Amino acid sequence: MAEAKVGIIGGSGLYKLEGMTNVREVKLKTPFGDPSDAFILGDIAGVKVAFLPRHGIGHRISPTELPSRANIYAMKSLGVERIISVNAVGSLKEKVKPLDAVVPDQIIDRTNGRISTFFTGGLVAHVAFADPFCPVLSSVLYEAAHKTGIRVHDGGIYIAMEGPQFSTRAESELYRSWGADVIGMTILPEAKLAREAEICYASLSFVTDYDCWNEIYDQVTTDMIIANLQKNVDVAKKILRLVIDHLPQIRDCICANALQNALVTSPKHITGQLKKDLKLIIGKYIK
Repeated sequence: MAEAKVGIIGGSGLYKLEGMTNVREVKLKTPFGDPSDAFILGDIAGVKVAFLPRHGIGHRISPTELPSRANIYAMKSLGVERIISVNAVGSLKEKVKPLDAVVPDQIIDRTNGRISTFFTGGLVAHVAFADPFCPVLSSVLYEAAHKTGIRVHDGGIYIAMEGPQFSTRAESELYRSWGADVIGMTILPEAKLAREAEICYASLSFVTDYDCWNEIYDQVTTDMIIANLQKNVDVAKKILRLVIDHLPQIRDCICANALQNALVTSPKHITGQLKKDLKLIIGKYIK
């Protein structure tokens, strides 16, 4: 029996989730190392939930060093079918204001050096990623946010930058010229790994600042980001509870069978160790 059906990955400022019953803490090991921290398991609205603070309690792990493969694999091992990611972002458009929420529908990858796949060492898979977020989960997330009265944007392009430094002004203007809406450091490789693991993934991105392109506003600082994110922590928790209470029972989205036609390596060339390590992910396709 699954330990959890819904996973929540908390970003900067969101390190715990109140309102859970039957709460317990579990520490997990994976073939890809240790996750960011212990998982908090419990029930919300009768649904089994797993909560993970992305950066660890105390915000110890930088975006570049996040053990994303371990985090997503651990979610899969718990039985998680849907992941809601909470992210802090900067705005690249005047209309997307600090303290707004965005449910993005596209990503431009500007990261470098992050391992973004489970399939290495002799096993190759090419999953479709044209639509990087689960459309069903994103729709439920947007409707839940809208019900709280918060100003929320349906869709948008998320620039995933490497960090941990913030953008230069030239970079910020470049991304604006591309039509991007928000910029952050943590959506990737999570979204790619979740798709490989056939887990639905959507983001609730909270705008904390105007990056550095808007000279009318103060330069972005960590204090500014944390202060603005803290203002939205309570509404984030309210949105998450609403989402969990309105999820469809059946998954008929693109995510549920993402690996069906993606594995290209002949099974006879896949080592026993790889099959063992990735059984959770490839087990229904390769024995």
